[in-house]
Amino acid sequence: MPRKPRIEFAGAIYHVMSRGNRQDAIFLDDRDCETFLDTLAEACGRTGWRIHAFVLMGNHYHLLLETPQANLVAGMKWLQGTYTQRFNSRHNQWGHLLQGRYKALLVDHSGGEYFQTVGSYIHLNPARAGLFDLSAGNLSDYRWSSYSLYLHPSKRPSWLSVDRIFGAAGLADDKTGRDSFRRIMQKRVVEIANSATPKDADERWADIRRGWCFGNADFCENMIGKLDRIIGVSGKRESFNGTETKQHDEIDATKLFEAGLSALRISESDLKKMKKNCAEKCCLAQIIRKNTCVSNDWIKRNLRMGKATNFAVLVKRADEEQAQPIMQKLKNIKISD
Repeated sequence: MPRKPRIEFAGAIYHVMSRGNRQDAIFLDDRDCETFLDTLAEACGRTGWRIHAFVLMGNHYHLLLETPQANLVAGMKWLQGTYTQRFNSRHNQWGHLLQGRYKALLVDHSGGEYFQTVGSYIHLNPARAGLFDLSAGNLSDYRWSSYSLYLHPSKRPSWLSVDRIFGAAGLADDKTGRDSFRRIMQKRVVEIANSATPKDADERWADIRRGWCFGNADFCENMIGKLDRIIGVSGKRESFNGTETKQHDEIDATKLFEAGLSALRISESDLKKMKKNCAEKCCLAQIIRKNTCVSNDWIKRNLRMGKATNFAVLVKRADEEQAQPIMQKLKNIKISD
């Protein structure tokens, strides 16, 4: 059976899930979990993603992920590829870490009901797997989930957004709202503990695991319409918005590139005369790389850095002490509207 193409559009929300190759572990210890979250933070910086919920589960992970720009495919390619490289480097392994294709379930967020259900599904994963004492009902005992961050705002990373899930439950992000959220989730843990089939304590969870689209009839019909436009009369299953996404990424990168040159008072003709590995080029390369999904080849070509086979090493030069005055000049540049 041919795979369904990815549907990408600005403002799309997905339940993303990926497992280890042959269902092997992808998080062997706490440091691996920290590395994944650091990599996810970088991915959010590059793509503008908002994460509404996450959980890391030994041999798989779940994300409730919003894409303000149509860039799921580019972002996931970078996230999974980069984490695989870091995992393999640390553990002296090689080859595939994650199984063939990640799942990306489109989620209806118009009324909040479906969005809240997916958020609960993700947060309650450790309970369904029995990874803590269910009799105590302490869901926050599981460390590698966004749930505890919902309860402790001072610990939240900038890329985690809690407003939608709180709002869907009719709660505010204040002490009263967080206490109510804790009670709601603790009650769900007890329900799971007393359920004969914990994996399906909520009847809609089966739809989350099996489907490709989760929402009301109008939302699903709209997504089917998008799918039909992808396939088209030719029957080709091309990646939706792939060309447009690449063009958008390059437009954003160009804006950063031009703003950076302006901040450093460098012209494009000056770049040709400067050394390929000079600090100014390395600093600007790091900023473009962290804040967009353009390829390394695009950055090297536009910054006149030659082939630069050791590109990652060059980018790290921006972190060196002698480069900090340059980074200070670049710290306020941004992608203009």
